[in-house]
Amino acid sequence: MTDRHDRTAKAWWGPRRALAQWARTITEARWFALTVFALILTNGALLGVETYSALAEDWRSWLRLAEHLCLAAFTVEILLRACAHADRPSEFFRDPWNLFDLAVVASAFLPVVRENSTVLRLLRLARVLRTARFLPQLRVFMVAVGRSVPGTFSFLVVGAVLLYVYAMVGWVFFADDNPEHYGSLGRAVLTLFLLMTLDGLGDAVRAGLEISRWSIVYYASYVLFASFVLVNVLIGVVISSLEEARELEREQGGNRRPGAALPAPAGPLADAERELRERITAARQALDDLEASLQREPVHRGPVHQR
Repeated sequence: MTDRHDRTAKAWWGPRRALAQWARTITEARWFALTVFALILTNGALLGVETYSALAEDWRSWLRLAEHLCLAAFTVEILLRACAHADRPSEFFRDPWNLFDLAVVASAFLPVVRENSTVLRLLRLARVLRTARFLPQLRVFMVAVGRSVPGTFSFLVVGAVLLYVYAMVGWVFFADDNPEHYGSLGRAVLTLFLLMTLDGLGDAVRAGLEISRWSIVYYASYVLFASFVLVNVLIGVVISSLEEARELEREQGGNRRPGAALPAPAGPLADAERELRERITAARQALDDLEASLQREPVHRGPVHQR
């Protein structure tokens, strides 16, 4: 019974390993990555062409055919990437980029999505983000954005509290004389939010000085906290997240090439490669020993005959 089970397992494992090896050979090839990258750019170009009503009307059938071809090509690509993990299916779902690609491609086949042109266009636009798989710097940036979300949320909470406090103070002091900008809490928040970029700060200060000389303290303290302190804190959060993302990318790059599939499991090819490496190591060690022995032995020269 055990022998039969082992033979069945080997018969099932062999084709899966062969399929995974064949798919890895394709997905790890440079031409494959360049082809997929070109398809993503083509998909983005088609979206841009469709924004011109005249071209979209004249070339409607061709544009639709090109979209179907792109979708078919992306489907074949994700299937090949899945086959590359046939011997280790769980590894395919551990890669977030594989999950993102699968969600974007599979959603195009959903009946509700295919009937809604707006949602379908948004999903097609999401395919452009797949260029991050092939652009390391963009991939690092996207990872950094994801890691900066908790810090950014804290920044938004603090910023909202600051805006609320200063908006209430502005409404109390400037509502009667400047109702256009401080007539209500909403208008005051909008005014201060725009002033956070320092745009129109001079006009706001001059209008405040006409009401009271103490308004300079109000605007100066707000600019100090909102434009300098909070913005610098946000920049620090983003830079810290960017450094973490670069370190993570560096660690992953040390293990395997970004976007490449996992290495093949041990087998006859791996045994042959291991044996070849051992022979090379032994040959290098022998050469090093020979060089060391030659350096230790003095060089004997014959007597010098004088004429």
